[in-house]
Amino acid sequence: MNDFEIRNAFHNTFLTNEHHDSSTLVVDELGIKHGRCRADIAVINGHLIGFEIKSDVDSLIRLENQIEYYNTVFDQASIVTTQRHLEEVIKMVPDWWGIILVSHIENLEMEYQIVKEHKTNKFVDDYSVAQLLWKNEVQEILHELGFRGKKLRENRAHLYQYLAEMLDSEELRKMVREYLKMRKKWRVAG
Repeated sequence: MNDFEIRNAFHNTFLTNEHHDSSTLVVDELGIKHGRCRADIAVINGHLIGFEIKSDVDSLIRLENQIEYYNTVFDQASIVTTQRHLEEVIKMVPDWWGIILVSHIENLEMEYQIVKEHKTNKFVDDYSVAQLLWKNEVQEILHELGFRGKKLRENRAHLYQYLAEMLDSEELRKMVREYLKMRKKWRVAG
């Protein structure tokens, strides 16, 4: 089983409800920290949920770094993996991550078994969450918060910092989710 097969089946079975919920956006390849890492699948609704896929043909070399990036932005995260990687994945992922085992069943269909339920991430980093926004989106929010002139033309890093400092964590995360769902140019999944 490769990434493409697992991803397509996951969208069409495991994430069916999310795809049919008008208040939810499902996207492939959500960039974290300006593309230093990409979440295989992100579900954006009342939470920001990340799914990392590790197929039979993948290695786990980058997983430690991917986990670190996911930990900074996702309210919940799960890894979708095969039997080949299950034992090592169990050792590697943090307690709050979920683990979903994928396997082939009849007619090349796939079955998903929740090995471990995800929990809530208590260590989301506000600055990293703000970085999920594009510069023009941050400028728009800051303008709504009363920022004007030169401050709005500062570099991205300063704008993200202002935003992270201006809003409490819950308000920031809600605002970012809303902007991500309003965004028009996405790699929409499914």
